[in-house]
Amino acid sequence: MIIRDVIQALETLAPPSLQESYDNSGLLIGSDDQICRGAIISLDCTEDVVDEAIQANCNLIIAHHPIVFSGLKRITGSNYIQRVVIKAIQHQIAIYAIHTNLDNVFDGVNAMICQKLKLKNTSILSPVAENLSKLETYIPIDSYDKVAAALFEIGVGNIGNYSHASFSTEGIGSFKGNEASNPVLGEKGKLEYVQEKKFESIFPNHLRNLVVKTLFNAHPYEEVAYNITNLLNANNRIGAGMIGNLEHPMDFDDFLPYLKQNMGAKVIRHTKAIPSKISKVAVCGGSGSFLLKKALEHKADVFITGDFKYHEFFDAEDKIVIADIGHYESEQFTKELIFSYLSEKFPTFAFLLSKIETNPIKYYY
Repeated sequence: MIIRDVIQALETLAPPSLQESYDNSGLLIGSDDQICRGAIISLDCTEDVVDEAIQANCNLIIAHHPIVFSGLKRITGSNYIQRVVIKAIQHQIAIYAIHTNLDNVFDGVNAMICQKLKLKNTSILSPVAENLSKLETYIPIDSYDKVAAALFEIGVGNIGNYSHASFSTEGIGSFKGNEASNPVLGEKGKLEYVQEKKFESIFPNHLRNLVVKTLFNAHPYEEVAYNITNLLNANNRIGAGMIGNLEHPMDFDDFLPYLKQNMGAKVIRHTKAIPSKISKVAVCGGSGSFLLKKALEHKADVFITGDFKYHEFFDAEDKIVIADIGHYESEQFTKELIFSYLSEKFPTFAFLLSKIETNPIKYYY
C-alpha cells in the first residue's frame, strides 16, 4: 500500500473541497507515492509525535490540525512548526491534515461528540447551501438500469437517510449522425428515433467530475446528452455543528457531571442554569462560538463547544446554557474516528493511535 491509497480513503470520508477557505487541510509534507510503512493518527502534529513516528518506523502522520496553517517565509528551526517540518523531511515522514473538511461532514468530528453523549435524532446544525447539483441525462430504455445503478453506486441520489432517489420520464429521443459518427443505435446519415428515459437526481458538488466520468463510462451512446444545474438547496449532510436529543431529559445539575465524564473534560466553563431540563443539545468541536445563533434558532437547551471568550458568554441571554469544555477536549476523540474508519477500510494494515497528549493547556486544581 502506498500513502496515496490512505489519502484517497480519507478524502472519500471528508473531501478537501469541504474545508473552509482559511484552512490548510491535505498533504502538507512529503510525497504520496511512497510505500506506507506505518501510520500514526494524532489530533496535533508536534515534535513529540514526529519522534513517536520515528520510533515506531511510521512514515505517515495523520493529524486533525494542520501543522502548517499559514505561509512559512523561512525554515530555520526557530519555532516548533519549523522544527516539525525539518524533522519530518529529514526522516522522510509525510504529514497529512484532515481538519475543517472533517468538521463539515455528517460522520465527522461532531458526530463523534454526539456518539459520546449518546444523542439521538442528530442533524447538521448549520447546513451548507449551494452545495448540491442536479444531473439530467437521457438513456435508451434498455440501458437505463445499468447507467442508473452506476450513478447510484458513487453517491448520486443520496438524500439524508435515503439512497437511489431519482425521477424519470419516458419520451422519444432523436439524432442523426454524420459520416464521422459511429452510432450504437441506428445508422450514420439517417435520422433515428429512440425510446429513452430521462434520469434526474442530485449529488454533492464535490462528486461532479466523478459523476461525469461515471456517466460517460456507463452510457452506451457515443455522444452523451446531459445537463448539470447548481441548486440553492441546503445540503443537510454537510455543514457546521450538530444537534440532537438526549436519550432522557436531565436536570442541569445532573447534566454537567454527565458531560464532564463522557467527554473527558477537566473543567467546564458555563453560563447559569436555565429553568427547563436539558434535552436538546447542540455541539461543535473546536472553536464554535460562531454557531451560538444557530443553536438558539434550533431552541437548543445547551451548546457544547470550546474557546468561548468572556463577552461571548453574555450572548446566551438566559435562553441557553453555553458549556465550554475546551478545544482539545471537544476534539480529542477525533483520532479514534479516523482510526476506526481507516482500520475498516484497510483491515490488514495496522494503524497506530498516538499516545502523546498534545493539549497545550494544563489545569491546576
